[in-house]
Amino acid sequence: MEQPKKNFKIVSNKNTRVILPNIFTLVGVCIGLSSIKFAFDGRFEISIIAIIVAAIIDGLDGRIARLIKGTSKVGKELDSLTDVISFGVAPAFIMYFWKLNELGRIGWLICLIYVVCVALRLARYNITSSGESSWKDNFFEGVPSPAGGVLVLMPLVFSFSELQFIKINYDLVVPSIFIIISILLISKIPTYSLKKIVVPRSMTIFLLFTVVLYFGLLLIYNFNTILISGLAYLLFIPVSTTHYYKINKKFMTQFDDNDDHEDIL
Repeated sequence: MEQPKKNFKIVSNKNTRVILPNIFTLVGVCIGLSSIKFAFDGRFEISIIAIIVAAIIDGLDGRIARLIKGTSKVGKELDSLTDVISFGVAPAFIMYFWKLNELGRIGWLICLIYVVCVALRLARYNITSSGESSWKDNFFEGVPSPAGGVLVLMPLVFSFSELQFIKINYDLVVPSIFIIISILLISKIPTYSLKKIVVPRSMTIFLLFTVVLYFGLLLIYNFNTILISGLAYLLFIPVSTTHYYKINKKFMTQFDDNDDHEDIL
């Protein structure tokens, strides 16, 4: 009697779904590390682009993992470890090679403070993100590390942009930006999270058009677009904070109303 043939598989479908997002994560960290080499060679324009590409990949790998149901604990830890490199160590080295080295030991100390704040922010995120789903998942506590890695590059981006309407003292602005972003990273200021955003089907075509338009502007007016995006993100922080506390107040009011209607024995 002929036995049925068995299909030979190197890995299971489940393992394939887990590996794919991790490959994206590792590609992102390679690009982030390469930005340090570009900065060391004095090619700061390419180093900025490398950090932007790493940030885009960081935003995609988690979504891909959830889309194909390939999330894993290893992927979560790997994502945080690579974020420290791509958005902590790499931006710090880029800015040190560009301007902070002129401040001597103080410049290196500022870099260390920033990298430590990125590590602390990611460690807190790994602990707090393991709870049950709620409306608070639409907000981050503090500025996320990819946004922080791009924001500390804003003085360098400004130096390459065509929007230089004012002259700034980089020796003062660069350390100030580093300190401010470091505080925002470890703060508990609510900022918008787009990881679990739900787009209505009727709005999909407008979303696609907006994404294509943004990347078109990014390709044509790269540094101008990055600069405006960074400033817009900073302006949205007060908006997200106000929105968070408004929703929180609403839920607390409903909770108090429910307590008032409980039977007291």
